[in-house]
Amino acid sequence: MRLLKLLVIVPLLLAILAAAGGLWWLQRPLPLAAGATEQNPLLVTIAPGSSAQSVADTLENGGVNTPSLLLYAWFRFSGQARDIKAGTYEFAPGTTPRTLLSKLVRGEQALRSVIFVEGWNVRQVLQAVRSSPDLTQDLEGLSNAEIMALIGYPGRHPEGRFFPDTYRVVTRAPASSVLRQAAQAMDTRLAQVWAQRDPSTPLRTPEEALILASIIEKETGLESDRRRVAGVFSNRLRIGMRLQTDPSVIYGLGERYDGSLRRIHLDTDTPYNSYTRAGLPPTPIAMPGMASLLAAVRPQETNAIYFVSRGDGSSQFSATLEEHNAAVRRYILRR
Repeated sequence: MRLLKLLVIVPLLLAILAAAGGLWWLQRPLPLAAGATEQNPLLVTIAPGSSAQSVADTLENGGVNTPSLLLYAWFRFSGQARDIKAGTYEFAPGTTPRTLLSKLVRGEQALRSVIFVEGWNVRQVLQAVRSSPDLTQDLEGLSNAEIMALIGYPGRHPEGRFFPDTYRVVTRAPASSVLRQAAQAMDTRLAQVWAQRDPSTPLRTPEEALILASIIEKETGLESDRRRVAGVFSNRLRIGMRLQTDPSVIYGLGERYDGSLRRIHLDTDTPYNSYTRAGLPPTPIAMPGMASLLAAVRPQETNAIYFVSRGDGSSQFSATLEEHNAAVRRYILRR
C-alpha cells in the first residue's frame, strides 16, 4: 500500500514542481547577448514563413541566450506557435518568455523615425534616407530617375514630391519604402488642397499648385505672412508679371550657390530664373508643408504685388513700385 501511494504521489509532486518551475521561468527575464540595453536593444529578424522551431533557433542565434528547445516547447505549449509573425523585433533587458511571445504574436515590430523637414530639397531628402542606420539601403548607385521608377513614379521629377513629416517605419525597412510612403502622402495632401482651391486661382493644375507652394515655403516661414505672399504671387501670375523670387534663382544655381546671391545670378538666364522668365519654374524647388500648400490654392486677397523681407522673418508688402523701392531702402539697403 505504501509503495502504491509513493507511485502516485511522486509523479504528482514532480508534475507540480515542473509546473511551478515553468511558471517561474515564464516570469523571469531572459538572458540577452552582452551589450543589449534599454537604449540599444537586441534586434532579431524573423523571416517570413518561419516555423516555430526556426523562430526559436533564430532567437537563440540572434542573442536570446536560451536553448531553442526550451523556447520551442514554450511556443508549442502556449498554443500560439502558428500565430508568430515575421518581422524585425527588439528585445530589451527584462524581456520574459511571456512578453517575448506576446510581441511576436502581436507583430509589435521595432519602429524608428525618419524625419523630412519642410523646405528641404530632394538632395537633403535622399541624404536623410541614405545615411539612416535604421534602414536597409536599396538606393545605392541609383539615379534620381531610377529611384522614382523604383518607388512607382516613373518619369516624374523627384523635387517636391515627398511630403515633409515624421515617418515611423520598421527597423531595417528598405530606404525606398520611406520615399514611397512620403510620395504617396504628398499625393494625398495635394489632392486634398486642390479640392479646396479658390475658384479665382490663376493656377490651372495641382502640379502648378505644388510648384507655387514650394516657392512660398522658401520665401517665408511666418504663418501670418504665408497666405499674403501667396496673394502677391497670384496677382503677378494673373497680370503676366515675372515672379522675381530669389529662392527659385538659388535653386537653379544648384551647388554653385555659395550663400551669396549676386546681380550676375539674377541676370543669367536658367529655367529657374524667375527674373528672366515669366510664369512658374518647371518643377517645385523644395518640399512644401501643408500650410504652404493651402496658401497656394487659397491666397489672401491683396492689392500688393511686391514684398521685401524686414530682416526679422516678416515681410513688408507694397502695391506700387514706389512703395516697394522705399521699403527696399528701409529694410535692405540700410542693412
